[in-house]
Amino acid sequence: MELPDYFLADVEGGPVLTPTLITEACLTLKENRARHLKDRTTGELIERLAAVAADWLEPDNPFRQRALAEGPELLGFSRATLERGLDEFFGGITVESLRALVAQELGHPERLERACGLEAEQLEGRQSWAMGPDLVVHIAGGVLPNPPITSLMLGLLARSAQFMKCARGTSFLPRLFAHSLREVAPRLAACLEIAEWPGGEEPLETALFAQADQVTLTGSDATVAAVRRRLPPRVRLIEHGHRVSVGYVTREMCSRRLLPEVAAAAARDVAAWDQLGCLSPQAFYVETGGRLGPEDFAAALATALEAVERETPRGRVSPEVAADIAARRGFYEVRAANSPDTRLWQSPGSTAWTVVSEKETRFTPSCGYRFVHVKATPGPEEALQGLEPVWGQVSTVGLAAPGAREAELMKQMARWGVTRVCPLGRMQIPPLTWRHDGRLTLGELVRWCDWERARGW
Repeated sequence: MELPDYFLADVEGGPVLTPTLITEACLTLKENRARHLKDRTTGELIERLAAVAADWLEPDNPFRQRALAEGPELLGFSRATLERGLDEFFGGITVESLRALVAQELGHPERLERACGLEAEQLEGRQSWAMGPDLVVHIAGGVLPNPPITSLMLGLLARSAQFMKCARGTSFLPRLFAHSLREVAPRLAACLEIAEWPGGEEPLETALFAQADQVTLTGSDATVAAVRRRLPPRVRLIEHGHRVSVGYVTREMCSRRLLPEVAAAAARDVAAWDQLGCLSPQAFYVETGGRLGPEDFAAALATALEAVERETPRGRVSPEVAADIAARRGFYEVRAANSPDTRLWQSPGSTAWTVVSEKETRFTPSCGYRFVHVKATPGPEEALQGLEPVWGQVSTVGLAAPGAREAELMKQMARWGVTRVCPLGRMQIPPLTWRHDGRLTLGELVRWCDWERARGW
């Protein structure tokens, strides 16, 4: 399937981008929004987006076929990993989930179309209208498709024109999604632009920021700080900086009957998107005092990762990444040889997966690519103390706990600062209504106008 040169990122070799070209593209997007998007109903937009997502689940969908054929080479994921990830992501985009998102974030299904009110608001004689900005600029980070595609869908629901700037070599899946939208709703796709250039191209980004009403950004804390300094004062920044995620396994789950199932769920979370997302567990805290201990969990996790590797192999890695994994393994091999507190399991003959078991609770960052730490902990207090170096950056905790303890652990983690707690095995599959980093998603894009109606005139 050949894609037309519709978006800037479609042009082979890349077009010669200039500030003037960027400005003209933004002005065209705003004009198209006024013509084709501003007055659409929420129901119509939901139907369109859900239909596109459903198409991506069909084996004969040409955009899906191209993603699976070319994605492994372009993005570095194996075909099986990419297929599983796309199925889980698009499977969660339905009419029902989109309606639930609008209801959760805005309170009323027509809030983006007109001024309206809930019962409590109407008692006050008040109605409210939520309005999206004219132009949202997205600065996408990394190769995972879920965040940028979600951003495009949220922007369409907000009736905003959108310019997505991707890092070099990362626009493949967002472009395919935008082209699949163009197949069924060309006027909506006319409100989108996707381009690629390396970060820090100040003349291009200055022109882009000058036209933006809002900028959404996913990237490192340094990138967030650099962009914030360069935005005009009137432009609002919605940023998602560096985040980490971990798993937590209670002692009650460390039994011979439950441990294999718990380890299999943990392995699925590690393997999803090759452990490269902010929802990927970098470490598992496992309580001591059970019939089986943290080392037993680590051994079971290694067995489960080997099984996952046969079904959903890790993608290729660069020589530099392979060297980094080998160096880290060498460090822990030396430590394990000299201390009974450290043990190491690794895939034979490759760098496909690595499990390190340690008795210290201090958080150790992973290099990704299915390299995970298992930390022994007496309880949640010690685990959270070990996570203090990344306080404020912990996105998700995948929890394996019996019902009697689950609610109490969630409360303890939430009070400490964790923004999402979910079952192990679901860390990389948040619902569409998930509040990213503990904040609204669609609701954060809009501005509100409250209308206090006159009475008795």
